[in-house]
Amino acid sequence: MKLLVRNLARTITEQEIRELFAAHGTVTECTLVLDKETGTSKGFGFVEMPDPKEAKMAKARLNDARISKSKIRVKFSPEPEAPAQP
Repeated sequence: MKLLVRNLARTITEQEIRELFAAHGTVTECTLVLDKETGTSKGFGFVEMPDPKEAKMAKARLNDARISKSKIRVKFSPEPEAPAQP
């Protein structure tokens, strides 16, 4: 399950996010979204957790948690819609 993590401190790293979520289960992918021009964090990212139970637990425990002086928001990322078939 893919989780969207918002309101991250601009100084947090992908490794720190991965470790934060790994405390609640297996993390297969972690992506911090960076500004293309400056290379700095845009304040959000995505975490992929294959086990739905672990992902739900991580969401419940980390949503509204204060991390690096920021109150983060965690929600399930919407699944992309399949392209329409002609």
